[in-house]
Amino acid sequence: MKKLHLVTIIIFIYHSVIFSQTKNNIEPNWESMVANYHVPEWLVDGKLGVWFHWGIPSAVDEDRPLDGSWYGRNMYGGGKKMAQVLSEWHIKRYGPLKEFGYEKLIPLFKGENWDPDALVAFVKDNGARFIMPVATHHDNFDMYDSSHPWNSVDMGPHRDVLGEWKKAASKHGIKFGISTHLYWSPGWWVTARKYQKEGTLEWKLFNMDYDPKEFASQDSWNEHWYARCWEIIEKYDPDMFNNDAPFPKIGPGKGLGVKLFSDYLNRDLKENNGKQTVVLSLKDPTVDRSAFTYNLERGGAGEIKPEPWLWATDLSGDWFYNKNSINKMSVPVMVSNAVDAISKNGVVMLNIGLRGDGTIPEKQIGYLTAFGDFLKINGEGIYGSRPWKIFGEGPLEVKDGRQGENHNDYTQEDIRFTTKDGFLYAFVLASPQKDIVIKTLNDGGILDGKIEQIELMGSKEKLNWKRTNESLTITLPKTLPGKIVNGFKITTK
Repeated sequence: MKKLHLVTIIIFIYHSVIFSQTKNNIEPNWESMVANYHVPEWLVDGKLGVWFHWGIPSAVDEDRPLDGSWYGRNMYGGGKKMAQVLSEWHIKRYGPLKEFGYEKLIPLFKGENWDPDALVAFVKDNGARFIMPVATHHDNFDMYDSSHPWNSVDMGPHRDVLGEWKKAASKHGIKFGISTHLYWSPGWWVTARKYQKEGTLEWKLFNMDYDPKEFASQDSWNEHWYARCWEIIEKYDPDMFNNDAPFPKIGPGKGLGVKLFSDYLNRDLKENNGKQTVVLSLKDPTVDRSAFTYNLERGGAGEIKPEPWLWATDLSGDWFYNKNSINKMSVPVMVSNAVDAISKNGVVMLNIGLRGDGTIPEKQIGYLTAFGDFLKINGEGIYGSRPWKIFGEGPLEVKDGRQGENHNDYTQEDIRFTTKDGFLYAFVLASPQKDIVIKTLNDGGILDGKIEQIELMGSKEKLNWKRTNESLTITLPKTLPGKIVNGFKITTK
């Protein structure tokens, strides 16, 4: 622990000197964050990012039972049926837990075919404008050159994974974010504790120095968390920092959570002449969402949100790769859900769970390329766009809030709007089989001015349309360039 303790001391000394010299600091409290946080245009304009979950669980036998991305915790058993099933399977497949613990899986994680340059080029070609790899998951294994001894440079693939992702993102001209899931790691490993021996290297992997139930009130853990997170910020200078877990609270955690977040923003402001260029993403629904960018994981929005937000969903079905996992959301629904989110001030973030060797499974490629094909035709009405007066119309209602994301099919009556440069864009969220009727755009309604022209993006076909007091009706085009969603560009005068 001496090395990391020294890092912690150096970090706090650095902050007291550097940030004291910076004028107009954001104070380490939520009121100051609310007053000063601004979402950079690159995020709102870019609309699509790719989250990468990749680590030790990716290399576990791909025929394992479904584990919900928590293999490390569940392999040690526990009260839940899933944990019992996985524990029994692990013992049968790898051996007794005393002899083959989670740490013994690390040599299986080789990443022998991982090519970050090719992967970033691929996701960019399919529309992504930023990537966000996982830096540390709940298993306490760092995917970067870390002062923590359990890391991907010293073990597993023996590569600075974050460093190589960042280099590839820079080469291809897209933004680079990171995601840390570290905070509740001491409690996450509670079922593994009885198998650990004091004084071993494994003692640190399983966070044995911290109370599995009371760690949130332990100064030692909160300072440790802060130091680990700040090390990522200092070494990799991410454009986006996503804290996908709880964080130290104002009371028992001495405010080290909001201190880290404000320090991250202040660092950015200092380096960019007072202009915020980075994104802070959190999942805490109890804090004013204008203090950060809300990660609405596996959820949706019922209406246009006042602040930009992230619709984060998983293409793998299990976050980390598992051959047997199934994405319950079909490809057409995923594409339409993404357009729905964008119409409501959302930014889309699609998770890819790489195989242990570092390659993308074919099923996930199918999802990403479907959205990529949509963007190649309709990107004009997506990139750089903003919500219109209302998000749209139609019978399908999307549930508001985290979890419970929509899996139901859309129909051609489900229309979503965006606007950019004075143009209105209307997206039909299912391939139309008859004339397209948009009630919102009726004559005398909320659309200002007269419609001068309507174009089907990706097509040169001249469209026939009629606007009445009841609706705008577009005659079904002879050909439809979009397999799932088709977008219309509407010019008014």
